[in-house]
Amino acid sequence: MAGDQLPMSSTARKHLTDLRGATRLAIDATAGVTHLVEAMHATIARLPGTGAAEPPTRTRGITGLVYRSIHGVTRLVGGGLDKSLAALTPLLGEAELSPRREAVLAAANGVLGDHLAASANPLAIPMQFRHHGIAMTLEPAALAAAYPKAGPRLLVLLHGLCMNDLQWRRRDHDHGAALARDLGFTPVTLHYNSGLHIATNGQAFARLMEQLLEAWPVALDEVVLLNHSMGGLVARSAHHYASLAGLAWPQRITRQVFLGTPHLGAPLERGGNGIDLLLGANAYTAPLARLGKIRSAGITDLRHGSLLESDWIGRDRFEHAPTHPQTVPLPESIASYAIAASTGSSTEGVRARLIGDGLVPVASALGRHRNPARRLAFAPDHVWIGHGLGHFDLLDSPEVYTRLRDWLA
Repeated sequence: MAGDQLPMSSTARKHLTDLRGATRLAIDATAGVTHLVEAMHATIARLPGTGAAEPPTRTRGITGLVYRSIHGVTRLVGGGLDKSLAALTPLLGEAELSPRREAVLAAANGVLGDHLAASANPLAIPMQFRHHGIAMTLEPAALAAAYPKAGPRLLVLLHGLCMNDLQWRRRDHDHGAALARDLGFTPVTLHYNSGLHIATNGQAFARLMEQLLEAWPVALDEVVLLNHSMGGLVARSAHHYASLAGLAWPQRITRQVFLGTPHLGAPLERGGNGIDLLLGANAYTAPLARLGKIRSAGITDLRHGSLLESDWIGRDRFEHAPTHPQTVPLPESIASYAIAASTGSSTEGVRARLIGDGLVPVASALGRHRNPARRLAFAPDHVWIGHGLGHFDLLDSPEVYTRLRDWLA
C-alpha cells in the first residue's frame, strides 16, 4: 500500500474511538478467558464417576466466589473506562487515518466483526460506499461532487474477508483505476464488515445498490460488479435478496466478475470446524473448543459458501451440518465470469484440488461441484485459471488484469 496518510480528515474517527473499541475488546477477552479457565477448573476438579450428564462450567464455594469477583471487577472497570473515554472523545478533535490502521481494523472486523457489531463496539465497520477512503452520501449532488467525471459505465468493487476498499491497490496497481483509464469505467468501492453473516451483508448491499443507482448523477449505460473472494458471495446473496424484494438494480447489472470467490466453500474453515469437533469430544478439552468459536459468522459462512439466512437461522453455526446450504444459481440475465488461481503449475492433483490459490481451491472458485445440482453455470469461455498465483496476487497480476480488460472491453 502506497504511503501512510490519506486525504480523509473530514471523515476521520476521533482520537479515542479506537482506544474505546480496543478497551471493550480487552474487557470482553478478559471475561471470556475467565469463563474458559473456570470451566476447565470445574471439569478437572470434578471427581471421576460422579455421573454428571454435562461437564460443569462453573465452580462452587470459595473458588466460585473468586471467579465471580473477577467477573464483577472486570465489568466495573470496563464500564468505568468506557464512560471516561466516551466523555473525553469529543474534546480531542479528529485524527488522520492511514492505510495501516484501515488494514488492522478490517482484519479485526473479519475475525470478530459480528461480536463488534452486536456489542456496539466503535470499531465495527458500517457498510458504505467510499471514494479514496471517504464515505459517500448517496445523493446526486454529493456523488457529482465526489465524481466530477462520473460516466455512464459504473464499476462497483467488493473486497474480500478481512480486507477493505483501499486494498484494491496492491503493488502500485488497482484494477478499478486501470479499468477507468483504459475503458472509461467510474469505479466505486464498497466498504463493509466482513465478519457479519454473508446474508446480512448481502441484504445491506442490496439496499445500498438501489440507492447508488438511483442517485448516480448521469444516465447509466452499463453497471459491472468486480468481486474479490468473499465479496463475490456478498454480491450473489445481494442479487438473490434484491430479486425477492423486487428491487430494480439487478436488472441493470450487465456483467459481474469473480476473483478467487469460494463459491463452494473454503477448506480452511472446514478444517477449523473439524478441530472444534475434536476438542469438544473430550470433557477436559471441551472448554478449549470455545477458542475456535471466537471466529466470526462471516468466516463460518465460508465453510460451504452459505449465502442465505436459511442456512444458519435456528442452528448452531459451529456444529457440523449434515446438509449443504441451499444452492443459489447464477442469474441468467447477467454475464458472469470467474477467475481461479493455483499456486502450482497445474490445475490437476492435490495442490489445485485442496489448496488452489492458497485459500480457495480451483473447483470452488469456478463453481465446479461433483453434484450437477450444485454447479454454477459459468460459460466455458467465461472462466480462466492463473498458474503460479496466490489468492492476493489476483489483485495485481498483469495476466488477471489483461483478462478483465478483454472481458469488459
